[in-house]
Amino acid sequence: MQDLKKGRLIIASNRLPVILKKSIDSSYKLSHASGGLVTAMTPVLKKYSGVWVGWAGNYLEEDVGVNELLKKEEKDLNYKYRPVDISLNDYELYYKGFSNETLWPLFHNMPGYCTFKLNSYKAYQKVNKIFAITIMKNLMADDFIWIHDYHLINTAIELRKSGIKNNMAFFLHIPFPPLETFNRMPWRVEIITALLSYDLIGFHTELDKNNFLEVIEALIEDAVFYDKELDITTVVSKNTRHKVGVFPISIDYNEFSTQAESKEVTRITNDIKSSYAGEKFILGIDRLDYSKGIPQRLRAYRSLLAKNPKLRTKIKLMQIMIPSREDIDKYSELKSEIEELIGEINGKFSQLGWIPIQYSYDSLSRTELLAYYRASEIALVTPLKDGMNLIAKEYCAANIDKDGVLILSEFAGAKCQFKDDALIVNPYDEESVVNTIKKALSMKAQEKRKRMENMQNNIKKFDVFWWVDSFLKAVKK
Repeated sequence: MQDLKKGRLIIASNRLPVILKKSIDSSYKLSHASGGLVTAMTPVLKKYSGVWVGWAGNYLEEDVGVNELLKKEEKDLNYKYRPVDISLNDYELYYKGFSNETLWPLFHNMPGYCTFKLNSYKAYQKVNKIFAITIMKNLMADDFIWIHDYHLINTAIELRKSGIKNNMAFFLHIPFPPLETFNRMPWRVEIITALLSYDLIGFHTELDKNNFLEVIEALIEDAVFYDKELDITTVVSKNTRHKVGVFPISIDYNEFSTQAESKEVTRITNDIKSSYAGEKFILGIDRLDYSKGIPQRLRAYRSLLAKNPKLRTKIKLMQIMIPSREDIDKYSELKSEIEELIGEINGKFSQLGWIPIQYSYDSLSRTELLAYYRASEIALVTPLKDGMNLIAKEYCAANIDKDGVLILSEFAGAKCQFKDDALIVNPYDEESVVNTIKKALSMKAQEKRKRMENMQNNIKKFDVFWWVDSFLKAVKK
């Protein structure tokens, strides 16, 4: 792991790795979060010590002493958690409003889903300022500040306004859109100026980086670029220098593959396989989101069954959907659309003892997730747009028998790493998806193994710890 020159590490993300939850008995406790960011940042903070700043839940309105709970959580750690004091109304406008009804669809190149509301943007500015104030209260002169994701783009500019000179970096965990899309936002100049308050700005792919540079060139008159064709480009504007780089995020390969071999995962895997004996098991697992292409995937599966009657009773699609942002109207509408499609397909094609789609709308434990990865012969990872898509990498890491096939959207960031070994599809091209599923169903074991080994070796080499190291190395340059 790369060393920082000196000082501690200050991490800021929308949420802390622990968040306040109300128990059945009306008491409050901290619930642990999971995910790529927690996996990546926890060992880094253990090494350098420092502070993790983020929202810890609705403790202000609930009048809960969250700091006491966090102190207990920090007892055996050499770093601290610091919650940001945000009212529920401000959080709703900042998170549900500007972050997820403006930036999320815009950055995923889906402007039709965007709303542009001034009160949401003002709440976004306000909350980012609260984050900056919280960071300043916990900051030392040599600390390195690493801000994460689209929720906190404005945090650095608020720190700079207060005279903070510390080295600051930003990593965007979602895509960055092309100029034409970005220009639809009324606050486009403010957002790009805020991003140019960071010393280093990181993206998943070369495409994201190039889109960002194109926006700077169009909106920032005095911007000058150096080493534009290299992984790290330098942008000079208003006598300040900013590095822009490509750092594809990953997973902890060893953790996923080792746990996939555990007795409990093996037992559940065997149970799943025995329940689908004689059927080829296809897996789709996604968070509820319009960027994931779930309706398009279901329509392609419907077309597969309609055009290939001999496949009926021989295959099954397991579509797992993880609940997300259900209080946003477009998400509840999407859920209804997906469930209607599943009902239509099952109604049309089901036979005695067989239904074509098994559907689950629920969160899974890591053990259950790994078992589904291991049990499935094909994974359909077909987003309309994704920053990276770690599901693709998790599926490969868990595929310890090397008998699975990854069908991957060309619009997922992971395509850049897996283009030679995954089966790449355009999720908008229904016929192509149908033909690719048929190809995966008939693929020989030797070819499956070779493709999977290549993808696994790629993830091993460029794992989450490589991602952290490459980012910190760029900070030092």
